[in-house]
Amino acid sequence: MNVKELVRECVLTIKPYKPGKPIEEVKRELDLKTVYKMASNENALGPSPKAMQAIKKALPGINRYPDGNCFYLKKALAKKYRLRPENIIIGNGSDELFVLAMLAFIEPGDEVIVAEPTFLMYKLDAQLFEARVVSVPLKAFRYDLAAMKAKITSRTKLVFIANPDNPTGSYVTRKEVEQFLKDLPDNVIVIFDEAYFEYVEACDYGDCLRYLNRGNVIVCRTFSKAYGLCGLRVGWAAGSREIIAYMNQVRDPFNVNQLAQVAAEAALTDTRHVEKSRRLVSDGRKYIYAELKAMDLFFVPSVTNFILINIGPESAAVYEKLLRRGIIVREMTAWGLPNFLRVTIGTKKENQLFVKALKTILFSKKGA
Repeated sequence: MNVKELVRECVLTIKPYKPGKPIEEVKRELDLKTVYKMASNENALGPSPKAMQAIKKALPGINRYPDGNCFYLKKALAKKYRLRPENIIIGNGSDELFVLAMLAFIEPGDEVIVAEPTFLMYKLDAQLFEARVVSVPLKAFRYDLAAMKAKITSRTKLVFIANPDNPTGSYVTRKEVEQFLKDLPDNVIVIFDEAYFEYVEACDYGDCLRYLNRGNVIVCRTFSKAYGLCGLRVGWAAGSREIIAYMNQVRDPFNVNQLAQVAAEAALTDTRHVEKSRRLVSDGRKYIYAELKAMDLFFVPSVTNFILINIGPESAAVYEKLLRRGIIVREMTAWGLPNFLRVTIGTKKENQLFVKALKTILFSKKGA
């Protein structure tokens, strides 16, 4: 029998998520000695020194299984955000938390509402669970919460709201969130993905943890961005005691490794590192904005550590030329944005190299 005949139908139609190219892969493919990755919204400063120390201390114990309940990390998060440990679940990155929510609550045929475009995993995960995906277009590169609310039916089970959004870097305001949650049907669970929460400086942005008592709300955050722990995969979510209990019921017993747990707990205490990361991003954002304006390039104002830039029809070619110069950015065709590149704000040196290379490619006769 052909193996294809055994595969679930929904798997055959999935287009797998393709992450940004790793540095080592680009070095091998293009025979480059130095490569700068500005594609995956990682923290350019690296991990917290406290997290590194915690990992070194924990290394002798990796012959033992990790704490399946992540007791100490939950306790630290509960203290910092004034929650109860039973309202928190820890995941292998935020991605696993989205899957756990679907494992717990999605039946085939249920509706999942997402924005278009937004973080691709919402749609991909929903398709794997045989849900009906309802996509609502962004309005001026922002979530249109009123339009999303209008799409809710008796079959709607989950609504994903990335706040701030990836790939646009935009956000929805506290007032918009409250209006969306007002009189929301009981059959709907809203997942707020706040992966970039720590970078937001906008005064009208709403911390959605305040809405945990407003119906079925799940708030997801991560240690991958401002805390610089992408490689360890640690995310966490907060919700009602009942929602979290059901998500734990379908969670693998040792889903977060020991080194990730101790690193995340230590990183949570390193407010100096987070603040330094915020300043780096804020300064870098202003610098890149000014340079993009001087180049007369459209970009979406961002509250995150990345910027979405309209390069035009030659976007894919510009991406390849940047790659050959050892600068990895994100080409956005997979998001339905073929004219755009997304660049992660890096160190001062990285930002300057990116700007210089972009200018050369776009405006110099030697840009090829």
